[in-house]
Amino acid sequence: MANESQPMFRSAGAARPANAPRHVGVIGAGIVGICCALYLQRDGLRVTVIDRGPPGEGTSKGNAAIIAGASCEPVAMPGIVWRVPGMLMDPLGPLAIRWSYLPQLAPWLLKFVAASAPSRVELISKALRALSLEAVPAFKTLMREAGIMDMLREDGWLSVYRSDKSFAGAQHELELSRQNNVKMEILGQHELRQMEPTLAPDFKHGVLYPEHAHTVNNFRLVQELARHFVNRGGRVVQEEVLGFRKGPDGPTHILTGAGEHAIDAVVLAAGAWSKRLTKMLGHRVPLDTERGYHVMLPNPAVMPRRPIHIGDYGFVATPLEHGLRFAGTVELGGLDLPPNYDRARVLLERGRTVFPGLKEEGKTEWMGFRPSVPDSVPVISGGHFDNCFFAYGHGHLGLTYGAITGRLIADLVANRATGFDMGPYRVDRRW
Repeated sequence: MANESQPMFRSAGAARPANAPRHVGVIGAGIVGICCALYLQRDGLRVTVIDRGPPGEGTSKGNAAIIAGASCEPVAMPGIVWRVPGMLMDPLGPLAIRWSYLPQLAPWLLKFVAASAPSRVELISKALRALSLEAVPAFKTLMREAGIMDMLREDGWLSVYRSDKSFAGAQHELELSRQNNVKMEILGQHELRQMEPTLAPDFKHGVLYPEHAHTVNNFRLVQELARHFVNRGGRVVQEEVLGFRKGPDGPTHILTGAGEHAIDAVVLAAGAWSKRLTKMLGHRVPLDTERGYHVMLPNPAVMPRRPIHIGDYGFVATPLEHGLRFAGTVELGGLDLPPNYDRARVLLERGRTVFPGLKEEGKTEWMGFRPSVPDSVPVISGGHFDNCFFAYGHGHLGLTYGAITGRLIADLVANRATGFDMGPYRVDRRW
């Protein structure tokens, strides 16, 4: 995936230069930004996190709470091109495109379809699998230090399928997982009933992924990690970032609506809002958004033992400390169009068929913006300027890749070996 003809950034493993940064500004207080801040702080650096909202209040507030240690499938799988008309015609489908956004989305969509070529998917899956394998261990480092290991559950996750047809449709993804040595266990109807008695009895097929984990509260996780960061001397500033003051060697100040902050290095982890700031730092990235929806049921009356992916409908039911959440599906519609909460209501309608006896009193709905690049591989990279680093584009796997992204960014800032081939994650890769 890397374009080897492009100039490389500072080589990993080289000695840290004498002018190495002492103060790093991290733009973005979601799970990725906070994890970057903590790993940089572990290296003894002074770190300031800047975001227009409090930690975790943006995209990180609502997701399926999964740390997907077995993940390796991109959104654009082979054959996706034939599904594009259906995405336009069915606004409530698992993967949908808003008609009014299509002209603006078209260049991104062409790259998205190109990324679905089998040869590309094979390389992409390896890049995603490399991150996923380290996702849970990287979180354990931070959670142990913050004293919140009780927020982690390592019970795996279960993908379930009602029909032979839907299970057959998942075979390409299963084969891709096998090629990447993902641990899995195929289950029949009787085994499903034994493992998850809350499920409707007509589910015929299942796959258990033991490498997946989840947190009991994704929003509280960000808040607790941010609190730990501040307790260790970090600083969180609630201001909107407008741009940079730059010298010949890169940015020297982060400019906000309230003033400016002198920095030695900057990490851009602003999620779906990173595109404009990336351009200011010398790069163009085809970043768009997956608009994700969820429904939260505080008193559901039924609670699965572990997260369950409903393969027939493309959403996840996650047991949390404050209730049951239905999350998932992808809507490509940009940052400005109003939410289509019918998508959240469809999640609930389908959830009723999955869990007999479900209670809905007190339910809430939510929509957030997932930063999405066409090939599903996040940007974790240095840049044109030696003091600029990029950490975004994680799509619907921002929580999953949050901690390992933080660890890799700290390695890049310190100019030490990452243990990864960083080519696939470069900001200037061939899109």
